Amino acid sequence: MPSIPRRVVTGHDASGRSVFASDDPVPAAYATPGGTLFYELWATDATPAPVDAAPSALADGPVSVTPARNGTKLRVNEIPPGGGSPMHRTRTVDYGIVLDGEVVLVLDDGETVLRAGDVVVQRGTSHRWENRSGTPARVAFILIDGA
Repeated sequence: MPSIPRRVVTGHDASGRSVFASDDPVPAAYATPGGTLFYELWATDATPAPVDAAPSALADGPVSVTPARNGTKLRVNEIPPGGGSPMHRTRTVDYGIVLDGEVVLVLDDGETVLRAGDVVVQRGTSHRWENRSGTPARVAFILIDGA
């Protein structure tokens, strides 16, 4: 059974002191027909990113694969055993951090197994993800709009 990630967001009060702005489950989630869960935790739509934006203003709206132009996106994917993604390519730099389990990253010229603690820097290349293990895999992705 999946566990919904908790999202803690910090901010500032009227006097400039650091405060907890929110502490809630993720605001948006999506399940693919194959059972992969997308938890959308945060998104920005500008570079540099606004640090004073209200938490409810970011990561609301429909789930999309890529961030807004000049934006970023933070998500956690939970891939069930036997699950994965189709081959795809985005115009983004993605930092993928395997949190639990293992996934196979498939490129045009080969594949590699990534396990908990491994990090991949995905630079706009054609790829797909597969979970060939018998347990769910959880991967955090930070996507940055690219040129």
